[in-house]
Amino acid sequence: MSLLFPALHAASSHTALRFGDRVLSYRRLAAVAGGLAARLQTSAPVAVWATPSLETAVGVVAGLLAGVPVVPVNPKSGESELAHIVNDSAPATVLAEPGAELPAALAPLPRTDVVIPDEAEEGSWVLPTEPNAETAALIVYTSGTTGPPKGVVLSRRAVASNLDALVEAWQWTEDDVLVHGLPLFHVHGLILGVLGPLRRGGALRHLGAFSTQGVARELAGGGTMLFGVPTMYHRLADACESDPDLVRALAGARLLVSGSAALPLRDHDRLTAATGKRVIERYGMTETLMNTSVRPSGSSRTGSVGLPLRDVDIRLVDDTGQRLPVEDTETVGELQVRGPNLFTEYLNRPDATAEAFDGGWFRTGDMATRDADGSVRLVGRKATDMIKSGGFRIGAGEIENVLLGHPAVAEAAVTGEPDDDLGQRVVAWIVPVSPQQPPSAGELTELVADQLAPHKRPRDVRFLDALPRNDMGKVLKRELPGQQH
Repeated sequence: MSLLFPALHAASSHTALRFGDRVLSYRRLAAVAGGLAARLQTSAPVAVWATPSLETAVGVVAGLLAGVPVVPVNPKSGESELAHIVNDSAPATVLAEPGAELPAALAPLPRTDVVIPDEAEEGSWVLPTEPNAETAALIVYTSGTTGPPKGVVLSRRAVASNLDALVEAWQWTEDDVLVHGLPLFHVHGLILGVLGPLRRGGALRHLGAFSTQGVARELAGGGTMLFGVPTMYHRLADACESDPDLVRALAGARLLVSGSAALPLRDHDRLTAATGKRVIERYGMTETLMNTSVRPSGSSRTGSVGLPLRDVDIRLVDDTGQRLPVEDTETVGELQVRGPNLFTEYLNRPDATAEAFDGGWFRTGDMATRDADGSVRLVGRKATDMIKSGGFRIGAGEIENVLLGHPAVAEAAVTGEPDDDLGQRVVAWIVPVSPQQPPSAGELTELVADQLAPHKRPRDVRFLDALPRNDMGKVLKRELPGQQH
């Protein structure tokens, strides 16, 4: 049986995790997590109160060593959402850092504190036998935009194969030191950002909370890779204008990776101009882990999410379910995926699991086109970002990128609304750089009509103080005024 974390079994003195001033080597991590795993005498899932802490990382590793499904819990979840997760996954215990105050919804669960002594006893622990590859590793809950969150069951096989594919795509080595400040209750920050370096035998430096100063400090101090979301890279691009130390730190990084939402082309250009580095985009979902990535030395055009990872198959299908020809670079289709990276099931939801698949292909709900080299270019979500206006299929993403190119636009989102004549009309939601000097609706409409086809121009332009976003910086379009349907 292949090991999920070979470096833990080697138990070297090499740094595995660093959160602020707190450091665990692979030897100490094996001792602490191995000892905690031995205490988890259960086959039921274990919940982890996923604060951005060393204890969260140790708790997750302990659950994986014990061979029980780990349920990362977002500390910002509401009471009803927490109650649903507890009832649905039925965890045997909740792992938390000592002193953490847990909400009432978790009160019925036995609590196990993750204690990390200053010096772990070594030599008195033995790591458990490696579980079967098809054993559930994690149950990660989706955002639940159209009902209660669904528990996505991810096997050890899915996690291991996907991380190994990223090792190949990004030339990820045990010498890499990953820097990030992402939350630890989702795929990006936890699976890629914690389990990724641990599987490779490299190191993670977690910022605790994202800051441009923290990024500059850790990259300048030996960090080689940075993971972030577009909001973070936007702040980095802003800070580069006045912080030469940050520019040097970013320029010295081996790899800058952005994900969880599309990085606006303007921020791509600003960062490249400042640092000489290209930000790499990749595409994944909770149910699929990572599907595609731009390669560091590849030729994928800026704005694409790159080529499929090793062992991942993708296809685009039209409204009738027919596969679009690979050479078709114009037609928008729904992206479907198959491969060892796919989730096992939605927990307790066989109906939803069956509905999510078209034969062996997972229906992502994301709409895309394909470039001539096979790179994938996302245009939006089928449910919220595809607009059918005047007989045309319009992707919100390309309009948003044009609007973000206007110097007076700080944020932009595009939706479709019912229209008696057009079927749907294009609506632009704009957060201006200066509320006192917003751009006019007319100039924004003309900008889109000049750069894209005229039928893609917004028919309405509405100004807001801020766009609603989730913890990962994704715009929550259903929470825009009048969009709740």
